[in-house]
Order: sequence, then structure tokens, then C-alpha cells
Amino acid sequence: MKEKIDFMEIAISEAQKGLKIDEVPIGACIVKNGKVIAKGYNKREKSKNAIKHAEIIAIEKACKRLHDWRLNDCEMYVTLKPCPMCAGAIVNARIKVCHYGADETNAQDNLCEKIFSSTRLNHKTELIKEEKYSQECADMLTTFFKQKRF
Repeated sequence: MKEKIDFMEIAISEAQKGLKIDEVPIGACIVKNGKVIAKGYNKREKSKNAIKHAEIIAIEKACKRLHDWRLNDCEMYVTLKPCPMCAGAIVNARIKVCHYGADETNAQDNLCEKIFSSTRLNHKTELIKEEKYSQECADMLTTFFKQKRF
């Protein structure tokens, strides 16, 4: 019997790649029909580019792989709830579901949820928190920032 792939573990593995090069440890993967089609981790510092978030990198790779900007029937797994920029990109790419690990501790305005459900946009993305990985994802980020401050 084939073992089920845990896609959030793949996103965590991507975040760890970023951590190794001193990037904020956020990772993402995009899945279609049960297969990973793209992965990414933060590369803002390395690239000196403000938009090189894990989600954006994964979306770019998925679009290239599928030869389409529409990522219909795809799901994203990301270690941190998306920022407004990434939430907009996820909706515009028509990603069906976004699974995330940790909550953004500084964001109490539900902006991600507002973007995902906005009536202004013609696509809605479902947002699901993966409680099983919430603490692990949060701890990775907390440890990174504590080490940066000391």
C-alpha cells in the first residue's frame, strides 16, 4: 500500500533550505492531482528582491511547469499564513486551497482571509490551518528571529 505524502512536511523542508542560507524560514509547495509540481523558499536577502517570497517563487515555478498562469485545482502548502502580497498572488493564480502552518503573530486584522474571500475578485481560495504543524512552523520562525537579535 502506498503511503500518503505529507505536503506540509515538504513545505517545512523548503523553509529549512532558506534557514541554511540565512533567509527567513518560510517554505511552500504547490500540489496538483496529489503530486508536487513546484516548491519554493524565501530568497529576498539572496536576491535583493522584495517579492521573492516562498509563495511567489512556488507560483512562478508552477506556472512555468503547467505553461499557464491559471493554477486551477492546485493547492498550496506554506509554513506561515500568507502576507497580503502573497495572498493576492495565490487568489490571482486561482489556487483552490491554501494550507498553512503558523499564524502571523503581528497580523490581527484577518487581511489574508479578506483577500481570499473578497467579492472584488472572481476567484475564492479556501484557507486551512494545519494545526498538526502549527507549533513546529512557529518555533522555526521564533528561533530564527531570536538568533538574529542576539
